[in-house]
Amino acid sequence: MASPSLIVSIFSFIFLFSLAAANEVTVGGKSGDWKIPPSSSYSFTEWAQKARFKVGDFIVFRYESGKDSVLEVTKEAYNSCNTTNPLANYTDGETKVKLDRSGPFYFISGANGHCEKGQKLSLVVISPRHSVSSPAPSPVEFEDGPALAPAPTSGSVRHGDGLYVVLGLVLGLLAWF
Repeated sequence: MASPSLIVSIFSFIFLFSLAAANEVTVGGKSGDWKIPPSSSYSFTEWAQKARFKVGDFIVFRYESGKDSVLEVTKEAYNSCNTTNPLANYTDGETKVKLDRSGPFYFISGANGHCEKGQKLSLVVISPRHSVSSPAPSPVEFEDGPALAPAPTSGSVRHGDGLYVVLGLVLGLLAWF
């Protein structure tokens, strides 16, 4: 029979590992289409402001290969829709970009005229120093990017909910033994 302290240690490790796991987030949410927005009232950047991106997460762009592309660009190229010197150029139709640092990221469509019609995305990756229990960073900390909303990453489990699940499992197992 396992000791209660061993069981608590195992579940604590599992919980901490789940906090460190990276998320894959599809641009645009469930619809997942990287294309010209259907109306001028829709913005990929506004969508991104409702999510939390952390270092190690992946952002996924889905689009028709050969007809569109994703360009990672500077803030200046983002603002002017300049496609001439991207930091990275993706053309495979299912692009997965690792968010490998904190701070702002800028993406635009490589298709002629698409960026000017709203097919562009800016997002901010929170730094590792902003733990799960920390409040969202102030927009002033990231003057180059959009403000962060306090919502969890699309499709992910809120970490507070995970704590209650793990706590319930541990208490249930302790009661059983």
